[in-house]
Amino acid sequence: MNAPLNHPLPLLDLDVLRTFVAIAETGSFTTAASSVYRTPSAVSMQIKKLEDILGRAVFSRDARSVKLTTDGEMLLGYARRMLAINREAVSKFIVPDIVGVVRLGSPDDYGERVLPHVLKRFAQSHPSIAVDVTIDQSVNLRRRMDDRALDITLLTNSYGKPSHGAETLLSEPIVWAGAKGGCAHMREPLPVSIWEEGCAWRAGALEALGREGRDYRVAYMSAHTAGQRAAIMADLAVAPLPKSFLGDDMVELGPADGMPEIGNYILAMVVAPEASAPVKAVADHIRATFDVLHRTGKF
Repeated sequence: MNAPLNHPLPLLDLDVLRTFVAIAETGSFTTAASSVYRTPSAVSMQIKKLEDILGRAVFSRDARSVKLTTDGEMLLGYARRMLAINREAVSKFIVPDIVGVVRLGSPDDYGERVLPHVLKRFAQSHPSIAVDVTIDQSVNLRRRMDDRALDITLLTNSYGKPSHGAETLLSEPIVWAGAKGGCAHMREPLPVSIWEEGCAWRAGALEALGREGRDYRVAYMSAHTAGQRAAIMADLAVAPLPKSFLGDDMVELGPADGMPEIGNYILAMVVAPEASAPVKAVADHIRATFDVLHRTGKF
């Protein structure tokens, strides 16, 4: 049997663990510092303190990247569980016991990229609120909202102006996306991947092509960003996408490539006028999430 320890084991600071998880998830001390509202130097001091306590390095660093060490990967699982337990425990005392169902609408693009993260965090802090999600085009979501079939919806608008009664969550450029090393943008007529009327980025893209007198044909139609990515990667077509949607295997095509500028789009949120407490809680959580995404540049 092991001999008893002469001194109690040190306690890990949850605030330090929160910073550690933020760095692990963003791969950057600077980005993590913004998300935890600290300076980069303060974040570095927190990690040094953590490594001193454990006697192990949790990150390996070089001039370009930050990666978890083997010990860091082991710690990450513990840190996430400890933070989750803390949120659950504290929420029982300081978060009102709100119970209900919220009907949330979202376009496909943000329903795929952002909502899972948003809803996971929300479920941890509000376990008694169920969120039912509907994924559809913005025009259909607005109609559902008007019919009171939804309590909250996200909407995209390519004209740079939010819909009536909507609040802006973010504004971002729409760009032409092509395959890295591809030649689809050189073909005549230009092969384009878009969706039918109601697509958030269709109107602005086709208006830009018409303004430049560029002949085009709709070579690929998909209502989902995954389908558009497939068309781009196969070099079958170019597609209008938000700039933040570009992956490492895509390039932004501009005037130097013979492609016209499109302009900005807006992501907005509409909340039912007579929102219940659960609806207000979900809306506040979405606002807070997009505020962090905007400040950190992680859309």
